[in-house]
Amino acid sequence: MDIFMESGFTSLNKHDEELCGDRVETIYYDDTLTVVLADGLGSGVKANILSTLTSKIIGTMMASGMPIADCVETITQTLPVCQERQVAYSTFSILQAHRDGDLYMVNYDNPAITYLHDGKVSGYDVHETIIHDKCIKETRMQCEIGDMFILMSDGAPHAGVGMTMNYGWQLENIQEFAEEKYTPDMSAKMMSTLICEACNDLYMGQPGDDTTVAVLKIRERQPVNLLIGPPADPADDERVLGKFFSMDGKRIVCGGTTPQVVSRYLGKPVKTNIDYIDPDIPPTGEIEGVDLVTEGVLTIGRVLEIAKQFASTSDFYTSWKNKKDGASLISKYLFEDATEIHFFVGRARNPAHQNPALPLDLSLKLKLIEELAAMLRQMGKIVTIEFF
Repeated sequence: MDIFMESGFTSLNKHDEELCGDRVETIYYDDTLTVVLADGLGSGVKANILSTLTSKIIGTMMASGMPIADCVETITQTLPVCQERQVAYSTFSILQAHRDGDLYMVNYDNPAITYLHDGKVSGYDVHETIIHDKCIKETRMQCEIGDMFILMSDGAPHAGVGMTMNYGWQLENIQEFAEEKYTPDMSAKMMSTLICEACNDLYMGQPGDDTTVAVLKIRERQPVNLLIGPPADPADDERVLGKFFSMDGKRIVCGGTTPQVVSRYLGKPVKTNIDYIDPDIPPTGEIEGVDLVTEGVLTIGRVLEIAKQFASTSDFYTSWKNKKDGASLISKYLFEDATEIHFFVGRARNPAHQNPALPLDLSLKLKLIEELAAMLRQMGKIVTIEFF
């Protein structure tokens, strides 16, 4: 089974703390994705240092094939025990997924990992092992396309304690919420954002504890190809468009003149939608054989703004998902649908941009694509760029 392992996380800092005491480490090595969520003791700088060291050490060791017993021993010998409370320096959860579908879960004193199968909470076998006086819960299983795994620090089930709820947002309540929000096309990042946003609401915007939700989703590969700008040399149009339309996956065409070039290549007319859904974003168009047609630099600039907000570990901006303007539609294709994205970037200069009053030149377009690619990689996407 050739799968794509998508991960994403969102965090809330404890109220009035600049640093989060939780840490998520994601490592992809040798066709294996390792996700570690560590929750440091207390909050602030001390907790941040403890969780960072814990997640880095465990993530690096497990990604290189070290057994969990060795990881726990290293953590025990490396990090101090709290002198006041004599309790664990950091709790942790680990997910390790292989491209053949093998999955290994480890949990030490964090809330139980939630497993969604076909959008419903499902149970799994847990084996308890005592390692250096610590009860480590392990699970090995075979995952399937569409499966989702939700890790969280204890700030999530504690959300709202003494504020909006007497006993906090219990794990079963969070699981019911996840089932309700789940859709087959939902990304890992979107699920983590929705749960953290609900936690923040229960805390009334003033979290009483660091709160982190990390999600792993098992997906089929879904390529998306985006063409922006025609080639610098018109003689290359046929070659570049031939390659663009030979690629697997969905196709997006962006630009003022690019749709016309595509129209001539396909022998299909460009239909422009006259509805300005968002006054700041030019309307979309349609070409038979293309999934989405939009304007270029202005629209991609807005996509980059959305990407920066969505990729943030502490931002809850998700309203774009239900909007129909060009930038929101591209965002859904790239952030939610795609597992891998291939940019075809033409270097031809748009004559309309030579006017000094319109400083939208080639260098700006290239810069936007490079920045957007960086944000997509931060989301865990596989991104390639070709210039023509």
